[in-house]
Amino acid sequence: MSGAPVAQALAQVSRYYGEKLRQHGASPQGVDWNGAESQRLRFGELLRIRSERREYSLNDLGCGYGALADYIGELGERCDYLGVDISPAMIEQARELHRGRTGCRFLEGERADRSADYSVASGIFNVKLDTPPAAWREHVLRTLDAIDQASTRGFAFNCLTQYSDAERMRPHLYYADPCELFDYCKRRFSRNVALLHDYGLYEFTLLVRKDLGA
Repeated sequence: MSGAPVAQALAQVSRYYGEKLRQHGASPQGVDWNGAESQRLRFGELLRIRSERREYSLNDLGCGYGALADYIGELGERCDYLGVDISPAMIEQARELHRGRTGCRFLEGERADRSADYSVASGIFNVKLDTPPAAWREHVLRTLDAIDQASTRGFAFNCLTQYSDAERMRPHLYYADPCELFDYCKRRFSRNVALLHDYGLYEFTLLVRKDLGA
């Protein structure tokens, strides 16, 4: 899955999220999550990647309206934050909500325009719409390669899990194999990889640490 098919698929996903934002506004439902509690739970799992560091740079892929930036602010951490999203509507909303905030920037697109200590990607692999699963899997792997290249200390991402209850699975969503992605990250990016699949949601998070002292 490359070139024009990728662009077409991501354009559809962009419109999907733009409609969610139009319906629900700047809220967890506006980025297609169930609620604030599960959103904050995801943030906590993803931010395990920075260990005990309280000053760092971060690329947030699939930033939506910038909720993770707010969460980090609540923690009192010093973060040079870049939010990236393929949805123009999301980026417009994020910029409006965070106008004048220092150390906080938002970029429309699929990739960060810089390297950072860490990168996180929350939910960007979930919505495939009518893209064939095998083609979407290829897109996921290529995106992970790009995230790795833009992350000096490590990165974290989440996916819906293939271990979800069959009756809850939906055809427009992508359910990844956590064991396959763990193996891919372990062999390709770092020996220091953690698979988190124990936090009560139908998903998992992978932490890829390039430096255990980070």
